[in-house]
Amino acid sequence: MTFFLFSMVTGIMLAQQGVTGVVTSDDGELLPGVSVVVKGTTNGVTTDFDGNYSITVANSSSVLVFSYIGMETKEVTVGNQTTINVTLSTSSEELDEVVVTALGISREKKSLGYSVSEVSGDDITTVTQENALNALNGRVSGVQINSTGGTGSTVSVILRGASSLTTDNQPLYVIDGVPLSSSLTNVGTVGSGVAVDYGGGIADVNPDDIASVSVLKGPSAAALYGSR
Repeated sequence: MTFFLFSMVTGIMLAQQGVTGVVTSDDGELLPGVSVVVKGTTNGVTTDFDGNYSITVANSSSVLVFSYIGMETKEVTVGNQTTINVTLSTSSEELDEVVVTALGISREKKSLGYSVSEVSGDDITTVTQENALNALNGRVSGVQINSTGGTGSTVSVILRGASSLTTDNQPLYVIDGVPLSSSLTNVGTVGSGVAVDYGGGIADVNPDDIASVSVLKGPSAAALYGSR
């Protein structure tokens, strides 16, 4: 019985296969942030800044679904392929206002159960700031933004007031579908045991590289990324 179970698990592992590729538009532009999901499952990834993706599928009959705002959704059967490059065509349908949620899945804004505020990249760079979060100050309702120390230190962001007296009230930052830790980075010391705050991970993001910022507020929005 033990041998049978071992063989069965090994067979399942061998049946899985990795698929990589590049997603481009019909005019040859690389597409970052494209949702790549195995049809009928929650297994999915998004393409990186250069349009690359890598995903593991259960077997050769798996179907990959490629979707992107303003583009026609495309489905491709994996088969024996390990490299699948995809070209998405511009959609001819008029789009309703949409929001990209977890895993790069698009939803109509009116169908969401939580509040979403949008800030464009042009608004962020109107006034030069050392931290992109400072540029959001006064542009999003219900958001309190304060610097916790001197120049370059962590920026405190509170959505709809503090929800806990004992735990971290900072939001989760997601860049092109990838969660970014809001905890302190590059913390040094001066003297004996005196911490120096050099800012969180979001401080490494160049404001000029931001196309837009979506602020998702409410319990339903928090549930998108689970306990994080």
